[in-house]
Amino acid sequence: MGATDRSRGRRPSALEAALERVGDRWSLLVVEALLHGPRRWSDLAGEVAGIAPNVLAARLRRLERDGVVAAEPYSDRPLRLAYGLTSAGRELAGALRLLTDWGARRAGGDEGPRHPACGTRMEARWHCPTCDLTVEPGAAGGPGDPGEVVVV
Repeated sequence: MGATDRSRGRRPSALEAALERVGDRWSLLVVEALLHGPRRWSDLAGEVAGIAPNVLAARLRRLERDGVVAAEPYSDRPLRLAYGLTSAGRELAGALRLLTDWGARRAGGDEGPRHPACGTRMEARWHCPTCDLTVEPGAAGGPGDPGEVVVV
C-alpha cells in the first residue's frame, strides 16, 4: 500500500498489510528456505535459486525490519550472520503450504502435503474453535462465501 492510500485515511485490509510485508516472490521463497531452520547468507543464496545477491540482502533486511526474520551473529570478525524465522515468520508455514498445494494442483502435480501415517493428500479446512465446527468452502461466512467477511 502506498502513502497516497494512507493519506486518504483508508486503513489497509488484512491482506494488503500481509502482502506489504511478505508479498513478493523472493520474500516468500526466503521464508520457505528458513522453515527448515536457520541458514547462513551463502546457504540461502544457494537454496533460493535465481536470487541476485543484492535482492537477497534487501529481502533479508526488510524481513528482519518487519519482524519475520532474526539475524544472529555466528562470527564477530568479520561479522557474519545466520538468519532464522521469528515466531511471526514461522506462522507463515501454513500459508506457504496452502500456496504450494494450490500451485501443485494448477501445475497438474500432486505435491500437496501428505498425512505421514497413511500418505493420503491432506486438505485444509477452516475451523471455528468456539463452535468446534469445520466450515466448508462456499458455506455462509466460510471461505469462498460471496457475502461480507469480517476481519478483526
